[in-house]
Amino acid sequence: MRTYATAQHTGTDPGQCDATAVRTAPDGTRAYVLLDGIGRRATTHRWALATAQQIARTAARRSDAEAGLRHVYNLYREDAAHYGSEHKAAAVVAVKAPGKPLTVAWCGDSRAYLIKRGITVRLTEDHNKRRVHPPTATSPYGGNRNHITSFLGSDATDEDRQRRYGHPAIETATRKITGPCRLLLASDGAYEPHEDARHCLFTECDGDDLIPTVRDLVNLAVDTAVKTSRSLDPNQVYADNATALLADLTP
Repeated sequence: MRTYATAQHTGTDPGQCDATAVRTAPDGTRAYVLLDGIGRRATTHRWALATAQQIARTAARRSDAEAGLRHVYNLYREDAAHYGSEHKAAAVVAVKAPGKPLTVAWCGDSRAYLIKRGITVRLTEDHNKRRVHPPTATSPYGGNRNHITSFLGSDATDEDRQRRYGHPAIETATRKITGPCRLLLASDGAYEPHEDARHCLFTECDGDDLIPTVRDLVNLAVDTAVKTSRSLDPNQVYADNATALLADLTP
């Protein structure tokens, strides 16, 4: 049985620029990548597809999520510094090497979750204005969660982002895997509707077959976003494109 599956739904957008990639090294190290491409151009989608593969290859070969993401981030950062940013994406990468902890790296607001025994643990912290300006009593919504503060394709260094937003361009997490569990990588269009509606991600990701499970996850995200937006304004129904990757992990 296949140990990972991906799904995408374009939502109400005319196009989408998301991409996923999985690469396994000869020693069994496996890298999982999800990019939430910014924009709707076909050229950006092609860039995201190629870049996700590039990150997955590098991360699997180096057996580390940060090493893979940072290598590609720096390549595009140098280009952006000289020529500007033509393509952009929020990126999240996870790597599981045999006998080693799971490593995660990200820039932007795509997320990684670990799901086990009825508990869902979020491994990432969003790079967006809501993190920079969290909700308060006088500002219950905080900063704009759709304004991301780091992304692949930026010319910013870790120090640049730290000074401006209080977090580096790329952040990392490590988690020891002690038993069978599931990894979920998700774009904001996939997780925000579930979070807003207080859906239980463990329940949504607990299907025996990964393919229909992850497909149902993104479909429900879009359906929920449509219903929520319609209840607010029937004339402005909107659902972001949703992309997710679900994988079974073992120690």
